[in-house]
Amino acid sequence: MCNFCELTEKEKVLSTEYFFAILDRAPVTKGHALIILKDHKETPFLLTEAEWREVPIALEKIKEYIEKSCNPDGYNIGINSGKAAGQTVPHLHIHVIPRYKGDMENPRGGVRNLMKPLEELWPE
Repeated sequence: MCNFCELTEKEKVLSTEYFFAILDRAPVTKGHALIILKDHKETPFLLTEAEWREVPIALEKIKEYIEKSCNPDGYNIGINSGKAAGQTVPHLHIHVIPRYKGDMENPRGGVRNLMKPLEELWPE
């Protein structure tokens, strides 16, 4: 079993037909949550059409949950798919990371700042 398949109902902060959400155990910011597929699938590329249709519903529900207690100024939303992308638990989950004014000196570019520029990674 994987870490996410072993979670208890007590740890879950909300649930939909195909997903549930928890607060991240190692949060990047206050309110950092994970939306986790109930069915054990490793990547988003394996989702059914019905599961994909429910992603925005789950995102809206966790946003409402986070905003009740954290009042963030913005969000980063992301999926790490595969080890090369930083996925450490091989069970599909979506990071919902609340962002706050001043939490980073210059947040311009958002997730683009997680990697070196393309020309540094693969020079011509």
